[in-house]
Amino acid sequence: MSESNSNAACTADQNGAVPGEPVKTDKNSRRGNWGNQIEFILTSVGYAVGLGNVWRFPYLCYRNGGGAFMFPYFIMLVFCGIPLFFLELSFGQFASQGCLGVWRISPMFKGVGYGMMVVSTYIGIYYNVVICIAFYYFFSSMTNLLPWTYCNNPWNTPTCNGVVTPRGINNTLANVTRSLVTGAAEVAVEVVNKTKRTSPSEEYWKHYVLQISDDIGNFGEVRLPILGCLAVSWVVVFLCLIRGVKSSGKVVYFTATFPYVVLTILFIRGITLEGAVTGIKYYLTPQWHKILDAKVWGDAASQIFYSLGCAWGGLITMASYNKFHNNCYRDSIIISITNCATSVYAGFVIFSILGFMAHHLNVDVSEVADHGPGLAFVAYPEALTLLPISPLWSLLFFFMLILLGLGTQFCLLETLVTAIVDEIGTDWIVRNKTVVTGGVAIVGFLLGVPLTTQAGIYWLLLMDNYAASFSLVIISCIMCICIMYVYGHKKYFKDVEMMLGFPPPIFFRVCWRFVSPIIISFILIFTVIQYKPITYNDYVYPGWSLAIGFLMAMSSVICIPIYALYKIAKSEGTTFLERLKNSCKPDVKWGPALSEHRLGLYATPGSEGEGEVRPLKEELKEKEKEDEKRDEISLTIQGSNGSTAHNTTPSA
Repeated sequence: MSESNSNAACTADQNGAVPGEPVKTDKNSRRGNWGNQIEFILTSVGYAVGLGNVWRFPYLCYRNGGGAFMFPYFIMLVFCGIPLFFLELSFGQFASQGCLGVWRISPMFKGVGYGMMVVSTYIGIYYNVVICIAFYYFFSSMTNLLPWTYCNNPWNTPTCNGVVTPRGINNTLANVTRSLVTGAAEVAVEVVNKTKRTSPSEEYWKHYVLQISDDIGNFGEVRLPILGCLAVSWVVVFLCLIRGVKSSGKVVYFTATFPYVVLTILFIRGITLEGAVTGIKYYLTPQWHKILDAKVWGDAASQIFYSLGCAWGGLITMASYNKFHNNCYRDSIIISITNCATSVYAGFVIFSILGFMAHHLNVDVSEVADHGPGLAFVAYPEALTLLPISPLWSLLFFFMLILLGLGTQFCLLETLVTAIVDEIGTDWIVRNKTVVTGGVAIVGFLLGVPLTTQAGIYWLLLMDNYAASFSLVIISCIMCICIMYVYGHKKYFKDVEMMLGFPPPIFFRVCWRFVSPIIISFILIFTVIQYKPITYNDYVYPGWSLAIGFLMAMSSVICIPIYALYKIAKSEGTTFLERLKNSCKPDVKWGPALSEHRLGLYATPGSEGEGEVRPLKEELKEKEKEDEKRDEISLTIQGSNGSTAHNTTPSA
C-alpha cells in the first residue's frame, strides 16, 4: 500500500469509520459527531443502565423464582432486547436524524416520533425529581450521624422502632430496667414481631423529607429543600449538555464508569457482613416451578424492554451522532449485555445488605426486601445505619444513584433538544442549540415543581406507572411494522449493508420481522391482563387520578393516528388509497445525511454514485485491486526490492 493511502486509512480508522475507508472523512460538521466511539458506548450504557437496574431488577428476580428468573430474562434479552436495540441504533445512525427526522422513511408514521417525544418528556420530568431526592439524601448524609438512625427526632411517632440502640443511655438505669422487665420484654418482642414495624428511615422519608399529605389532590405546600435540589439537578444536566454531545461525551467518562466503582465497593463491604450469604441465597436460589408461570415470562420481557430504553427515542438520538460507517451491530451487543450484567451485579449489592439487616432483626429477608423508592430511600438507607462509618456508605450509595440517574437524564434531554433542532433545521437554531437546551431545561424544571409538593410522591408514582407503560410497547411495535413491512425489510437490509459493509445477520432479520413483534405483542397483552390499579403502601388512588394516568399513557399513542390522518389529508392523490400510498412513500430526503454516502438509490441526479447500490465491501475490494495494480506497476518501473503490502478486507 502506498504511504498516502496508509495514512488516509489510519485517519479513517481514528475517526471511527469502517477500516479500509481511505477517502471519506465521515464527519457531519453541521450536526456534530461523537468525539470517538467510546463516548457513544459510555453514553448509551449510562442511558440504559439507570435506577431500575438497582431498585427494580433485584426485587423482580427474587420475587419470580431467584436464579430461575435468569433463564427467561436472558431468553428475552437475546430474542427481543438486543434485536430491538440494534434496530433503533441502525435506524438513527443511517439517517443521522433524531426521533422525528428518521420518519422520512415513511412520513405517515411521524406520529411515532412525536409519541417518543411525549414519553421522553414525561420520564424526564419525574426522573429528575427522583435524582433531586437522591441529592437531598446525599447532602443529608454529610454528617456524623445519619438523621434516620434513631427514633428520637421531632418527626418520629410513638410506633417508631429503630434497629440501632440510641447512644447516651445511662447504663445503670438500662441494666435495672432490663432486670425488672425481662419477662415483659419477651412478650413485647413477640408482639412487635407480629406487628408491622415502622422504621425511623420510613418516618424520615414520609414525615420529614416528603411531609406527605393524605391524598393525591391535597398538594399542600412546596417542599423548598426538594425544590432547591430539583434546581441543582436541572442546572447540572444543562451544564453537562451545554455543548450537546461534545460536552456530554466527556462527562460520561465519569458518570458512566464511577457507579461501577461504587457498586464494587458496596459489594465488597456487603459480602463481608454476617447474614449476607442468606440474602444472596434469597436472591439467587432457583425456584424452577415458577418458570411455568406466564407472569414470570411477562416480567422478564417487560424488564428487558423497559431497562434498555427501547421506544423512548434516546437510542435513535444517540446513534444519530455516530459516523455513518460505525459498527452499531457490535455496539448494540456490548451495551445490551453490559446493561443486563449490571442488573445482576446490583442484585448482589442490594441483597447482601438486606440479608445482613434481616439477620440483625432476626426476621425473614422477605420482610425487609422492597423495590422502587421504598428500596432506595427507606430499606437500604436503614440497613446502612447498621454499618460502622454509616455516613460514608450512605454518601457513596446516593452518589451512585445520582450518577445512574444523570446518565439517563442526559439522553432524555438530548432526545428532546435534537428532535426540535432537527425539525426546525435553520442555521440559527443549529448555531444556538444551547439556547434550546436551556429552554427545555427551564420548562422541565417548572413542570417538575408540582412533584415537589406534599402530594408529589403520589404524582411521581402515577407518572412512573402510566406515562411510560403500555404506550412504549405500542410505539415499539408500530416502529417494527413500519420499517419491516411498510418501508420493506429488503430495502432496510440493503440500507444496513450499505452502512456497515455487511448485511444484518439472519438471526436479526428473523427477529425484526417475526420474533420481536410477537414478543412485543405478548408484553402488551401481559400488561393489560396483569393490570392492577396503582397503590402506594396502604393508599388507594382515587378513580379521577387513574383517569389522568390513562390520559397520560394515551397522549403519546394518540399522536400516531392523529398525525397519520393529517399526513394522508395533505398528501397528493384523488382517492383515499392514492393519498395513503403517497403518505407511506419515503421522503426524497430519506437516506444518509452526507452527500458522499448517498450512493445508488439515494444519489442525486447526475452524481457519480447513481446506479445500483453497492455494499461497502465491494467498493473496498475494487480500491484494493486498484492499489495492487499501482503497486505492481511501481515495482516494474522502479525495480524496488521491498515487499508489496496489500489492504485486507475488514471482516464482518
